Amino acid sequence: MSQATEMPPRAILVDKPAGPTSHDIVAICRRALGRPRTGHTGTLDPFATGLLVILTGRATRLAPYLSGLDKTYRAGILLGARSGSGDPEGPITTGGSPPDEAALRSALAALVGEGIQRVPALSAVKVGGRRLYAITRAGEEVDRPIRAVVVERADLISYDPMTGTAEVEIRCGPGTYVRQLVVDLGEALGCGAYCRTLRRTAVGDLSVESAIAPDEVAPGCGVAPLEVLGHLGALDLDDGSAAGVVHGRPVSDPTGGASGPVALVAGGLLLAIAEPVDGMLRPRVVLAG
Repeated sequence: MSQATEMPPRAILVDKPAGPTSHDIVAICRRALGRPRTGHTGTLDPFATGLLVILTGRATRLAPYLSGLDKTYRAGILLGARSGSGDPEGPITTGGSPPDEAALRSALAALVGEGIQRVPALSAVKVGGRRLYAITRAGEEVDRPIRAVVVERADLISYDPMTGTAEVEIRCGPGTYVRQLVVDLGEALGCGAYCRTLRRTAVGDLSVESAIAPDEVAPGCGVAPLEVLGHLGALDLDDGSAAGVVHGRPVSDPTGGASGPVALVAGGLLLAIAEPVDGMLRPRVVLAG
C-alpha cells in the first residue's frame, strides 16, 4: 500500500509568499508531507500572496466543493500607469492623471454586481490547446475568452490622489481575475491602473489568519476535511447508513429539501459528499475506505 493512501486526508491553510507559483507551493507541501497526493483549490499569481487551501490524500477529491467559494482580496493599486500584464511584471507605461477620491469611489461602485471580464493575456487559460501566457509571450495575438464574473463588493480602504496609490478590498466570485478588474477600473477612469500587490485574505469563511507558512508544513499539520466544509449542509448517519455510504450506497434525505451538496458524517468524521437525487442523497465523493 502506498504512503499516499495510508496518510489520512487533511486540509492545510497555507500563506503563500510572493514569488513562487501555486504549483511550487503544492510541490513544497508534498515533499514536506512525504509525497502524498496533494493539490490546491484555487490558483494565485506568482506576485500575489495569501491563502491557498492545500488538500492531501483523498481530500484532493474535495477541491470542486471549495474552488467555487467566494474569495476576498486586498489589492494595492497604482492609478495613472498601465501594465501589459496588469501586475508588476509589466511592461509598465505612463497613463493619465490619477482621479480624485470621489471619482475613484464611483468607479469602484460600478464594478459591483454581475458583469463580464476578458481573461488577462498573461493567464494560464488554454486557447486552442495552448496556455494564453505562452501565446502572448510568443508575440501572437488571439481573442481572449470572456467570462461572467460577480463582484460582491469593492471597498476603498485608503487613497492618495497625489501618488495615485490606493488599497482596495474586493469580495468576488470564483474565476474572477482581480488584476483584470483593476485594469478595467483604470480604463473606466481614463488614467490606467495596475495591481502592484495582491493578497488573498479569505476563501469563503476560511481566513489567512489561520494559515501557516509553506516551510511550517509538516506531517500531522492541518485539519480534518470536515472543518473546511462548513458552508455545506451536513447529515449525521447511524452505523448502518454509514456502512452503506462507504460502499457508495445512497441514503434518504430526512428533510427532502436538500438543494446542494451535503456532507455525510459519522462519529464526527466526514465519510462522503452526496448530491440530492430523487429524494435520496447519493455519494459523489467518498473519503472513507
